[in-house]
Amino acid sequence: MKASLYGTTLCILCYLVLVFGRQTAAQGSPPVDTYRVVKAYPHDTSAYTQGLIYRDGFLYESTGLNGRSTLRKVRLETGEVVQERRVEQAHFAEGLADWNDQLVQLTWQSNVAFVYELATLAPRRTFNYSGEGWGLTHDGKRFILSDGTSQLRFLDPETFRELGRVTVMDGQAPVRDLNELEYIRGEIYANVWHTDRIARISPETGRVVRWIDLRGLMSGGYKLDQEAVLNGIAHDPARNRLFVTGKLWPRLFEIEIIPRGRE
Repeated sequence: MKASLYGTTLCILCYLVLVFGRQTAAQGSPPVDTYRVVKAYPHDTSAYTQGLIYRDGFLYESTGLNGRSTLRKVRLETGEVVQERRVEQAHFAEGLADWNDQLVQLTWQSNVAFVYELATLAPRRTFNYSGEGWGLTHDGKRFILSDGTSQLRFLDPETFRELGRVTVMDGQAPVRDLNELEYIRGEIYANVWHTDRIARISPETGRVVRWIDLRGLMSGGYKLDQEAVLNGIAHDPARNRLFVTGKLWPRLFEIEIIPRGRE
């Protein structure tokens, strides 16, 4: 009887160790991938890039700073600004996302999002939200907003009402300073402010599933301003092209991700 009880207890302990070990491994540090530059394009060095998307053959860019904030339609191949809407000096523009025939632009601390007509950049309406606005994207059903913390908020695209949120974690550590966002094939790609890394995040769990290390993408000699940091992710789903740039950078890059182990 005692031997049987001992054996049963041992089996339970072994099972618990196995389960705990699997959970610990699943929550360990995610792989860190590198990159290859496919092509470089011109980028306006006065553009303090806060939001970036690619749609219908053009880039749409939100640039920040009070008195310098804009919404732009940009020709990818030349960097030419073909349409521009200036934002009032009181607002510091931030993240940008499209929704149907509209563009939605966040502001940093004004607690307001501006909605524009995609074709003309004419203003349509505004939304209000609490807290700061940093990055914005959508998954086809919900807007996803970053606010500089480790949390991502999910918002109704028609009302901007909050639907839920997740905390972004790298293993056991929260990832703060989440900035510009892009939703790509079921994952949220996020710049982390003042780093050369992009986090690839599961929207269901908030876990970072992989990192992209972009060190060396832009030579330090071009970074004449301490805020000339990596910020800006855009995806062309039709051709599966990934574009990245930074604030005040002279180049925008199309990159290919090189998974860890294939360098």
